Amino acid sequence: MSGQIDTVMLENRVFPPPPHFASKAAIGSMKAYEELYERAKADPEKFWGDLARQELHWFQPFSKVLEWNEPFAKWFVGGQTNVSYNCLDAHLKTNRRDKQAIIWEGEPGEQRTLTYQQLHAEVCKFADALTSLGLKKGDVATLYMPLIPELAIAMLACARIGVVHSVVFGGFSAEAIADRNNDAKAKAVITADGGWRRGKLLPLKETVDEALAKSPTVQHCVVYQRASSGAPMKAGRDHWWHDLVAKASADCPAPPHDSETPLFILYTSGSTRKAQGHQAHDRPATNLVREKDF
Repeated sequence: MSGQIDTVMLENRVFPPPPHFASKAAIGSMKAYEELYERAKADPEKFWGDLARQELHWFQPFSKVLEWNEPFAKWFVGGQTNVSYNCLDAHLKTNRRDKQAIIWEGEPGEQRTLTYQQLHAEVCKFADALTSLGLKKGDVATLYMPLIPELAIAMLACARIGVVHSVVFGGFSAEAIADRNNDAKAKAVITADGGWRRGKLLPLKETVDEALAKSPTVQHCVVYQRASSGAPMKAGRDHWWHDLVAKASADCPAPPHDSETPLFILYTSGSTRKAQGHQAHDRPATNLVREKDF
């Protein structure tokens, strides 16, 4: 039958975007993409340096684009920036502040939107809440959450204050969480009481409790109330997200971070060997990742 794919190993069909859509795109054609690629290939340092200066906010401009001592690379040497600032604060003095930053629909059907200004306030409050728990630059927080706006809020809040975040897929086992907690020496876990997937409520907090019994470095567990599941809370260790945020301030300026400041740790799945952690730094333009010697 015409239009069907006989094999996924060979596909020659092309689906070009409508002209009106392509005309509004930053890269509106294959020719434009190829020209961009050739510029990057011809002089990578100039290409990334120009983009970083044009597109990012720097508290302190970098003095050198790349310091390359194989196999180690340092990008934007001497530069100071903040990922959270670039994602949020940089837009607050433009008309984008009232545009939608997050459009979300949950599995049971709830809908929420957050403008850049609203998202900035939520991120600042949660960053202040994390600071109130004693988390500081260089500490690690494990994020084991459902796909809700608070996941993005937690990531941006961690980035804001220099806390390294480690996102763990919400379907992983307690053993997998504990392995990652112990490897990264996580000081906190951020989770929810439960999360929906394909009509089923997953007891995330119960899984985290099992993991924390084997995670001696974790001092705090922050729980977002997603499902009102009546998850047990351990006094002194566990904190409801809404309680912390209710006492937090929305005035939480983004401090400068060196471009080599660790931003997040991302682990491999561990399906064929022990999960390996990869560390990325506070330099959003390059998105380079370096494997840690765990």
